[in-house]
Amino acid sequence: MVMDKKDIYEHLAKIYLDASLKKQEKSKKYSRSIKYVVLAAMVFLFALSASVFYSILKKKPFDSEVSLVLLPDVAKINYHFDPARKEIFSLNLNKLDLTRYSTLRFFVKKANYNNVISLRVEFTNNYKEKSEIYFKDLPARWQECTLNLSDFKHISDWSQMSNLAFAIEEWNVQEKRGIVYIDNVRVLK
Repeated sequence: MVMDKKDIYEHLAKIYLDASLKKQEKSKKYSRSIKYVVLAAMVFLFALSASVFYSILKKKPFDSEVSLVLLPDVAKINYHFDPARKEIFSLNLNKLDLTRYSTLRFFVKKANYNNVISLRVEFTNNYKEKSEIYFKDLPARWQECTLNLSDFKHISDWSQMSNLAFAIEEWNVQEKRGIVYIDNVRVLK
């Protein structure tokens, strides 16, 4: 069988068209699969973001207020009341302005479960005004302590604070030696 040029071109065109139709069908199948995968991913992401949003609304956010961290690391008050009468851990506030803050928060725990300890928390400003609050019966596991700055009654000016101290006093402990840990000391608006 002898083919002329026209027959050859038609034969090649038919082969090309058949191949391109098959290719289009494959690409339609792949594009449908890709659409389903993208749609499933979008539904999954929507459900995930909705559940995260719901959990945020359901729970009270941790420190949703603005806070100023005064001590990010764990402080250790190791006391031994043989000659000493008190042990103090002190933070130099360096004339820090706390007028816009309302709360002091920190985590605290004692090392010995059986020991009964009270912790004195004391603020001092640059005008030598001092005020303290006692946090009684420290826990043996980490517990967050929240103190309102308005409860420090003898501080009239919070604009230039000089010192924040945590003290263990001999007369406020059951045993004469022990350890108290303080962590994440911060003030909140």
